[in-house]
Amino acid sequence: MRKIREVLRLHYEMGARQREIASACNIARSSVHEYLRRAELAGIGWPVPEDCSDKRLEELLFARNEQTELRRTPDWKAVQRELTKKNMTLTVVWEDYKKENPDGFGRSQFCHLFREWEGTTEIRMSQNHVPGERIWVDWSGQTAPLTDPETGEVSRVPVFVSAFGVSQKLFAKAFPSMELKWWLAAGVAAFKFYGVLPRFAVPDNTKTGITSPNRYEPDFNQEYAEFARHYSLAVIPARVRMPRDKGKVENGVQRIEQRVLARLEGRTFLSLEELNDEISRLVEELNSRVMRGPEASRNQLFEEIDRPAARPLPGTHYEFANWKKAKVGPNHHVSFEGHGYSVHHSLIGRSVQVRCTAQVVQVFDGAKILACHPRNFQRYGYSTLPEHRPKGHREYEEWTPARLVRWGSKCGGSAGKLVQAMLEAKLYPQHGYNSAFGLISLGKKHGLKRLNAACARALAAGALSYKSVKTILDKGLDQAGLDLEPGPMPVHKNVRGAQYYKENS
Repeated sequence: MRKIREVLRLHYEMGARQREIASACNIARSSVHEYLRRAELAGIGWPVPEDCSDKRLEELLFARNEQTELRRTPDWKAVQRELTKKNMTLTVVWEDYKKENPDGFGRSQFCHLFREWEGTTEIRMSQNHVPGERIWVDWSGQTAPLTDPETGEVSRVPVFVSAFGVSQKLFAKAFPSMELKWWLAAGVAAFKFYGVLPRFAVPDNTKTGITSPNRYEPDFNQEYAEFARHYSLAVIPARVRMPRDKGKVENGVQRIEQRVLARLEGRTFLSLEELNDEISRLVEELNSRVMRGPEASRNQLFEEIDRPAARPLPGTHYEFANWKKAKVGPNHHVSFEGHGYSVHHSLIGRSVQVRCTAQVVQVFDGAKILACHPRNFQRYGYSTLPEHRPKGHREYEEWTPARLVRWGSKCGGSAGKLVQAMLEAKLYPQHGYNSAFGLISLGKKHGLKRLNAACARALAAGALSYKSVKTILDKGLDQAGLDLEPGPMPVHKNVRGAQYYKENS
């Protein structure tokens, strides 16, 4: 006992460090630590009371205190569960315990006994993560069977797995492939399942959502970045070859593979919906199982710990959108999947970003929206807003076949008839607009009277075109008299009249 007294003296009176005390007393540093810990629990300082013999000192430090045994031992599992709550500390838990048990353990002994219990329990709940803060997501390494109802061929489909917060509540669902749109759809499905949002998402460092994997600064593709912005998430990918970064989902994937996917083998599922119904049932069984250590199920821990600390869902869920770079063409349109969408004509030649959902196509210049159109799946077609056209183009669109004929009639009867004939000669009247506009320009140049006379000559000759009228005006033929009576037919052996065909029919 003399060394214990010396340890107490050097510590309390001299202020020596534990390493220095161990060296001075020629004992292990761990022994120094243990002596001081036991003295603190027993309330013994320095100097030791004169009437405290070595035997009594040994009893105080090493013998069991009967009064301590009579104190109500806390439910350490309940204490551990309380500590997982946001901003909860062991001191606060002790204060609550002390209010209910005035004669209970002091703070130091309470903390010491809890640490001892925590070190011996088989499964300890992680204290490294804040409740409701993170979700771990990954594709399972094991796939699920899906049978084609027509051919009977069995294919394998990937399964998405996530683990939420401290509770490790699991979610799993099968998808047609690992493509980006299904990866994001899986994230949406997971948030709908949990009904709340975390602050951080921890995916595997995968090419699905990361264009440039990097240990410290991975680059996300635009679709995944938009997904994160919609839910106000901070996406922190697990570092390459660092399994601890995603330990919860790795553990969750293992549980899903063992207790869910393994039970699907050898069974027949004729649709993805049927397969996911069974996966959902088995996952619910797994989340309802009572775990050793916390002596509670994942569902129970989620409701008690994670849900109160998590964020509410937004009013609408993320809708998948494709992004692509494009350049505004000379016709002030950008192309997406074969269809053209207009932007303002002043942006011709500009490089832009096109965002496309199932319903809407948007054109961006940085964060600024340049245009918004309903989605159109017609290939080689155009969606054009009138305000995007140059002024001349807008005026062009204001003309109709009826308006063009009325304009021609104001110039004179022949001009009106020629315009109508040119429009009727085309498969679509709009194909004859340019010719009609050409006549308008000729009227401005030569005057409406000469234009009407030139149109009359063109009609008589059956030359129903802008070029014919222009030639007549350029050569002054409109000013020559127009003889509408047919002249005598010339006599020639190769000229055959109607009588020839009647005789030889």
